[in-house]
Amino acid sequence: MSTLRALAKAQALAAGVAQPVATVRHLHLAERPLVLVPLAMAGEAHAPLAALVGTAPDDARLLVVPQPRNRDQRFRFVAELAGIVLPYLDGFRGVSEAVPVDRGRDVRYRYVDAPQLLVPNPAGVIFLRLLGRSTRFRRPDGEYPVHPAVPLLGRWLTFFAERAEHPGSSALVALTDALTLHWATGQSAVEDLHLPALLGWVDPPAGRSGAEAAARAEDPRVCPPAGPATDPEFDNTVLAPAMAGYAASADDPAARRVAYAELERVLRGQLTPTWELMWRGVGLLRALPPGARVAGRWDGDRDAFTGHAEHLDAGGGPQPRRDGAVAAAVRLHRLERALTSYAVQRAYDDPLVMAEHRLTGEAFVGDVTLADPGRVDDSGKRPVLRPRIQVVTTEPVRVPVGATLWSTARPAQKAKVVFLTPAADGKTEVVLELSGGMGRGLTAPPGTVPEAGERLCLTTLSDAFLPVGAFPAAEETPWTHGGPPVRAADGTPPEVDGDPAEEWT
Repeated sequence: MSTLRALAKAQALAAGVAQPVATVRHLHLAERPLVLVPLAMAGEAHAPLAALVGTAPDDARLLVVPQPRNRDQRFRFVAELAGIVLPYLDGFRGVSEAVPVDRGRDVRYRYVDAPQLLVPNPAGVIFLRLLGRSTRFRRPDGEYPVHPAVPLLGRWLTFFAERAEHPGSSALVALTDALTLHWATGQSAVEDLHLPALLGWVDPPAGRSGAEAAARAEDPRVCPPAGPATDPEFDNTVLAPAMAGYAASADDPAARRVAYAELERVLRGQLTPTWELMWRGVGLLRALPPGARVAGRWDGDRDAFTGHAEHLDAGGGPQPRRDGAVAAAVRLHRLERALTSYAVQRAYDDPLVMAEHRLTGEAFVGDVTLADPGRVDDSGKRPVLRPRIQVVTTEPVRVPVGATLWSTARPAQKAKVVFLTPAADGKTEVVLELSGGMGRGLTAPPGTVPEAGERLCLTTLSDAFLPVGAFPAAEETPWTHGGPPVRAADGTPPEVDGDPAEEWT
């Protein structure tokens, strides 16, 4: 936990309400997100029990699995879920836009918008990932056939689960993560995973403190769990009798309809409070202005959505159960680059996030006292524009002479530290030589060089392009990592050792 977040948590506990740790919203919120609140059956490995799905507060559709141990009913549930999710995804595939590539010499196309899935918590993301894994390899023919939409939905759910691992992605968002990214509560990080308690701190009801609202939310009779896990007392006293009544009515159609209606009633009662909390949380996030670089990260989600849609349209196969050595290394490298870029972008967008880096010495704020915008360096083969400015700061400057800094106001401009002069009054004078972001001439355009009196935030963090690492092709996998993948005569990859091999798979 960072120093400022720890302080914000202490202040939240003292004030009785969550404290903001961001001034802008660091994620994209779609105009019409698909909210999905799942429930799983306790004691059965990844057995879906019910889900409440919809794109508006008054557009909730309940899906129920009366007997979660019955695989036919489970896949029927997935087919019904596909009947909601797939049309929602197809609704974003109508209009494309041209995107310049190769410095404008060519173009590529991507969809103008992309879908967004919202679940209550990280456990909901895991639920969708496992549901995708258990369905994307199913076949609509042969033994144990399923509806053709089942494997297609499995591939899309796997896509969203993989995007959820990508730092800065907004394709699949756990609401508890989104809220804790912007507010600090007076409870532990584990307690923040409980959506009712978290919202009790962020938006407590009138006349109650955040601690009182969170304590009330811990009572499952008042605030049912946000899923996918259910409350054990509910399982034993309400759900089990309702499921037993449904099972006992197998020979009586009228009794079965009554039993199914009872199951729907009790499960809707468990899901509706979370459904309402989801939209309440969305409203709180939507009230925050988006950060300047949020749109750029959403462009990455649109690119990924377009790429996966084109892969499916071309008849591409499902995602592998396990990445090969090279694919795993490439994926890890891509996630590391995205994490670095995401941290820098958040700091550039938000002074509260940048404050953390000021505490660690990675940034400081100062006032420009002197500026020489017309300085030219003619020591090389040709003269180049190299203005210099002097910045005076009261904060510690923990960078050496020769270090390169960037200004949050002009991220394309480098500032090289030329002199560091501590003053007797606790201030530090920093002389910087500027390069970049001023055109190619010997005269700086207005506004490209900071003027005297301007306040700057200078940091060692850079949002510059990060080069992609070099990796061998899959067929050139080193022997230390298993060697090249061996394929069957028909070109299909072999099964990976350790994968489940049940008869019905």
